[in-house]
Amino acid sequence: MTSDVSRRSLLALGAGLGATLIGGQAHAKAPKLGTQSPYFHRFMLGSAEVTVVSDGPLPLGDPSGTFVGVPKDEVKKMLTDNFLDASNVILEQNAPIVNMGDRLVLFDTGMGTSKLFGPTTGRLRKSMAEAGIKPGDIDAVVCSHAHIDHIGGIVDENDKPLFPNAQVYISEEDFKFWTDEAKLGSPLKDFVVHARKNLLPVRDRLVFYKDGQEFLPGITAMHAPGHTFGHHIFMIQSDGKSFAFLGDLTHHQVLLLEKPRMEFSYDSDPKMAANSRVKMLDMLAANKIAVMSYHFAWPGYGHVVKNGEGFRYIAEPMVMNL
Repeated sequence: MTSDVSRRSLLALGAGLGATLIGGQAHAKAPKLGTQSPYFHRFMLGSAEVTVVSDGPLPLGDPSGTFVGVPKDEVKKMLTDNFLDASNVILEQNAPIVNMGDRLVLFDTGMGTSKLFGPTTGRLRKSMAEAGIKPGDIDAVVCSHAHIDHIGGIVDENDKPLFPNAQVYISEEDFKFWTDEAKLGSPLKDFVVHARKNLLPVRDRLVFYKDGQEFLPGITAMHAPGHTFGHHIFMIQSDGKSFAFLGDLTHHQVLLLEKPRMEFSYDSDPKMAANSRVKMLDMLAANKIAVMSYHFAWPGYGHVVKNGEGFRYIAEPMVMNL
């Protein structure tokens, strides 16, 4: 009986609302605001506070020239099956800032002044300001590799360091490769120009990490070569909790997880990158270690699980109460 009364009440209420709207009594007078929420998100990792800030969306365009080794129609179906635009793959740029209590560590720095991938990138400083984090408070900048969208925000348009109190951590192999003046005449020119612009002004602050080294308390480097030859991922730990910052181990939460041996055209050695991707994802899935990917859908934090011959990404719910 109660359910019938409730149902009749709801129907009556709906009819009343409909009459009000049809009668023209309700009008949307408020202007459209055209603004979005600030581009940062926080969560706790043990006693550490992690703030994810965005450098803005990075559009790659048509996937057919970028994600290769799988038929175009199959790539398109993978995207449309996940309600994603099959004509323009858009990557996020998720940079975690980890407050360990005694130091503030930023991982990767975005595109900076370069607009090679369009006008929506280069937002890192704005996102940090929205999050209440000052560049001068950053103690360490950790670079997963030396590509343009990861080291681009180390200096400003006048080549002045943006993080004046920070040491910059990177692999020696990537530093040497991507700042090599001899490569300025090669197809890698744009990437080399940007790496030289951002890394040479802080040469005296560079610290080279090595595979397996806990180069900062709670932060361990793991070599995952192929995207670049010095590319690393990082295990970040606090009070028994951990997650892996993947850098560019995998660029897409669908394409390079479902088909992890698909090749990505920006990889220095695509087959080596695929081997690293499968090896690391196997380990992370088997051990149920949380992950954050620089390029996954915002804010890029969750888990990977085995799914047939590939993997599946399960996003962590965004917890709004710290």
